[in-house]
Amino acid sequence: MKAFLILEDGTVFEGKHIGSDKDMISEIVFNTSMTGYLEVLTDPSYAGQAVVMTYPLIGNYGVTPDMESKKAWPDGYIVRELSRMPSNFRCEKTLQEFLKEQDIPGIADVDTRALTQVLREKGTMNGMITANENYNLEEILPKLKTYQVGDVVSKATCSEKYVLPGSGKKVALLDLGAKNNIANSLNKRGCEVTVYPAHTTAEEIISAHPDGIMLSNGPGDPADCISIIEEIKKLYQTNIPVFAICLGHQLMALALGASTYKLKYGHRGGNHPVKDLKTGRVYISSQNHGYVVDDKSMDSNIAVPAFVNVNDKTNEGLEYKGKNIFTVQFHPEACPGPQDSGYLFDRFMNMMKGAE
Repeated sequence: MKAFLILEDGTVFEGKHIGSDKDMISEIVFNTSMTGYLEVLTDPSYAGQAVVMTYPLIGNYGVTPDMESKKAWPDGYIVRELSRMPSNFRCEKTLQEFLKEQDIPGIADVDTRALTQVLREKGTMNGMITANENYNLEEILPKLKTYQVGDVVSKATCSEKYVLPGSGKKVALLDLGAKNNIANSLNKRGCEVTVYPAHTTAEEIISAHPDGIMLSNGPGDPADCISIIEEIKKLYQTNIPVFAICLGHQLMALALGASTYKLKYGHRGGNHPVKDLKTGRVYISSQNHGYVVDDKSMDSNIAVPAFVNVNDKTNEGLEYKGKNIFTVQFHPEACPGPQDSGYLFDRFMNMMKGAE
């Protein structure tokens, strides 16, 4: 069955329908990872977006247990070629079966690199996937222009508190749309990880006397998380060590008076170089974000830049003065992806030990 991807500038790509049988309107973003399509699909940071995979063959090892959450999050999925006959000893089903099961519509046989060029030149746009050959552009384009991602953190967070047992340090993880591997990275270092829903009060977290606090990744515009930012201000006022990733990094900066802005087309993929400003060393990182912190808006008496993106010089991390707090924009828990910056979890462990 034919399908069409319609962008808000009127550009139309024709392909073949895959996944769920429904129309979809969402923000269209691209990911340059060469592997890990399942982790991309199950990353809560993609809530409210449809993902274009730039690597041409997707689904060749099928669906395996490598899930970053219990379900898939994107509104839609756009690929060049969808493998119908996966080959892997861990394969449980085809990607097509998974998309249908998760109710995600998609489109294949699209020139995803040409599509990516459009998004790079014109910036991230909203779009529609439809199988209706009689679509009416005049009716569709106004709907695309008014689409808003909205409050997706509330959708992506856990519904109630839960604990991953451990015999070591106690870590409170604020789930803003967390990938499983953040909690797992702490748990395998012996930590007892208590995962809290995004709208948990600072008082509840502090009263549990954690050795450290982790602020997770998550979807959407950080500036929309007004109530969460207020609670993070209270966490900052304590002396509890804090490590924040991606959205958590942005929210901590907003809580301390900095501002964020939307990138033209974001950073999404497994090969983004970031430079440690203390050592000059460059790490290859996995990233998935459309917003960044404007480090020039941050009071240098509060925090200073710790990492910078080598490609476009945007901020990739902050170190807070007089506090056991450091935050990064990239994903040190990347799975799959480069493990270069996994040492940051060890740094967090050492911070918690020093807080004894």
